[in-house]
Amino acid sequence: MIAPYPIRVTIADKPRHETPLTAPGEILHTGAAEYPGLDNWRSLPLSQQPDWRGHEDFEDAYEQLSSNPPLVFAGEVDKLKDRLAKVANGEAFLLQGGDCAETFDGVTADKISAKVKTILQMAVVLTYGASLPVVKMGRMAGQYAKPRSSDMETRGETTLPSFRGEIVNGFDFTPESRRPDPKRMVQAYHKSAATLNLVRAFTEGGFADLRAVQQWNKGFMENPAHTRYEQIAGEIDRAVRFMDACGVEFEGLKRTEFYAAHEALLLDYERALTRIDSRTGQPYVTSGHFVWIGERTRELDGAHVDYLSRVRNPLGVKLGPSTSPETALELINKLDPEREPGRLTFITRMGAKNIREKLPPLVEAVRDSGAKVVWVTDPMHGNTITAKNGYKTRRFDDIMDEVRGFFEVHRAAGTYPGGLHVEMTGDDVAECLGGSDVIDESAFDARYESLVDPRLNHKQSLELAFLVAEALTAVG
Repeated sequence: MIAPYPIRVTIADKPRHETPLTAPGEILHTGAAEYPGLDNWRSLPLSQQPDWRGHEDFEDAYEQLSSNPPLVFAGEVDKLKDRLAKVANGEAFLLQGGDCAETFDGVTADKISAKVKTILQMAVVLTYGASLPVVKMGRMAGQYAKPRSSDMETRGETTLPSFRGEIVNGFDFTPESRRPDPKRMVQAYHKSAATLNLVRAFTEGGFADLRAVQQWNKGFMENPAHTRYEQIAGEIDRAVRFMDACGVEFEGLKRTEFYAAHEALLLDYERALTRIDSRTGQPYVTSGHFVWIGERTRELDGAHVDYLSRVRNPLGVKLGPSTSPETALELINKLDPEREPGRLTFITRMGAKNIREKLPPLVEAVRDSGAKVVWVTDPMHGNTITAKNGYKTRRFDDIMDEVRGFFEVHRAAGTYPGGLHVEMTGDDVAECLGGSDVIDESAFDARYESLVDPRLNHKQSLELAFLVAEALTAVG
């Protein structure tokens, strides 16, 4: 079995350190949590789940997950909530990025380091350009399940279950591959543990050292974003060398905090990995630091909202163009009744054509209610189209326009645009159209790799970071 990253404990006013599980402090009890109300979701409307309760391996897989060590710990989750509270107050910015759907084969050092490196580069652009701390969060180490518009997929004369991500079934269009297999949940746990091992090593072991910022370059050739990034990297390098010459030593330059997030879609998986924090007696989902509820599963009387209302992690909710102000306020009442800063993030996915019309009523209603949520834009999901050659894609110009609209709406409402949520990769894929280094449909056959939704490649991600940095500067 692949072990999770080294067990660490946070004790108040003391530095983090490795410790045995028997040490006092932040320990979560082993086994799935037993807590009042945690299983109420089982009697509520539940959508986007595989039909595998009768599978011969379901009980064994669930028990394995329930007895495995947690992937993250309560102290880390609480620390993230504190960081997000600063975002809610306009004192920091949230950058969230990663694959639309992780794959088991994608858990390699090269692919993970490329994603982390790209997010770090984007964060450098945002931090330096806007003079704001950036909370860095990956759609990583758990983003294996995907909602689908239909339970079944038909090709020709054959109809099979839809592909729901590798935590559920396989991508190949065969009966054997598409049969939901609960053992895949255990495999996803191990892959998530391996990913967290690498992320922790990269971000705390010197990889994230700002003194090596120029070495993060992945090679943009003559791309304009590369030139601008090199200029910022050079300015950071000179500033760091000046501080070194003055004898200044900042631990914050050598490592960075990096949090793991995913959509809490598969409730069997999340329930099995819920643990009780022995400090507080409260339940935490330990599959990731931050989890969100998707547009298709945010029913007010549904299982997902009920279950996640009962755990202590910071939560996100995707809000599409059909969301009413009344629904947004009711989601706040259900998920953040105590109005706890950093608890709730609204991730808006309106589409470039809708953002300036549909978002203002939501922002104004939440503002007038006095609730303090984090507002984040997801400029990807509302802008998906089908290319002439049949590939799902997005136009880079539409993505950029939705980001601009997001900032315009918040500027007009006097509220803070707190974050960016993007599907991206550190690899040189061709999945989204446009960008300074133009991608067109002819590149899809050779360089389209996503199994579900199209992602920004490394160059496009950096270009987007520059746009956001400029918009944040204007806000400041």
